Amino acid sequence: QVQLVESGGGLVQAGGSLNLSCIASGNFFRISTMGWYRQAPGNEREVVADITRSKNINYAEFAEGRFTISRDNAKNTVFLQMNRLRPEDTAVYYCNADTMVTSYYDSYWGQGTQVTVSS
Repeated sequence: QVQLVESGGGLVQAGGSLNLSCIASGNFFRISTMGWYRQAPGNEREVVADITRSKNINYAEFAEGRFTISRDNAKNTVFLQMNRLRPEDTAVYYCNADTMVTSYYDSYWGQGTQVTVSS
C-alpha cells in the first residue's frame, strides 16, 4: 500500500505564494516520476508540473516562470513552490507518483489540498 499526503494549501491573496509538499510512504521499492496536478470546479484534472527521478522537469504553460517543482529522492517527497499566484490558480492540487510496489510501476494519488487565491 502506498500513501501520498499533501500539505501546504490554503488561502492566499493574488500575488502571494504557497509551497506545497507531498510525501510518499508505505511498502514500495522505488518512485519514478512525481508530479502535481490540479482540478478546479467544473474542470478536468490537469497537469501542473512533473519531475523524474533524475530531475528532468516539465511544466504546464501556465506554471512556467511562476511555479517550481523539486523533489528529495531520499525522503520520497516532492514540492511545488508557487509564486505570483492568480485567482485562476484556485483548485484542488493533487500529488501523483509512479511507484514500483512489486515488479511494475503503478500510479498513485494523494487526497488533494485546496488552494484558494483571492483577488
